[in-house]
Amino acid sequence: MNFFRQKTIMDEDKKKSTLRMIPYGTYVMTAKDRDGNVGAGTVNWVTQTSFDPPLVAIGVKRDTGLYATVKAAGKFTLNLLGKGQQSIAFGFFKPLEVTGNVINGEPVSDGANGAPLLDSAPAAIECRVADVVELGDHHIVVGKVTEVHQAQLPEGRADEAILKMKELGDNVFYGG
Repeated sequence: MNFFRQKTIMDEDKKKSTLRMIPYGTYVMTAKDRDGNVGAGTVNWVTQTSFDPPLVAIGVKRDTGLYATVKAAGKFTLNLLGKGQQSIAFGFFKPLEVTGNVINGEPVSDGANGAPLLDSAPAAIECRVADVVELGDHHIVVGKVTEVHQAQLPEGRADEAILKMKELGDNVFYGG
């Protein structure tokens, strides 16, 4: 009997709860294309995929303005949110409002690659798009790290300094 050819029906509740066991950080991804169009949104499917060269991969919903802007720009910034910055994460779940150097109420500065940096983010990673994997409802944007910013060195473990998805409340889930 070929195990891979067996047809099974996946339990939807178990699938959802199992996939929700994957831990997530909370970030704001930003981009600006050559025409000055800005894209920004809260993302959480993020991982480093290579040390040399330094690469990160981000899942971005394919039917969003953020995705379109990242593809057009060919570069982006991943702004890492810190503890207590839940309101910023929720602010970028909303439609985009850009007024001067403020996006969704948050002051920004241009990074070296031209993508907006959130002034209040404790750290940010500037990237050039190295590849896009177009599968599913979220496409994977692979970015080559070109610059990093850090307001100050974190105390203790660096991965403990970021805002985790679970810190957004009991009703905010991703996965499943």
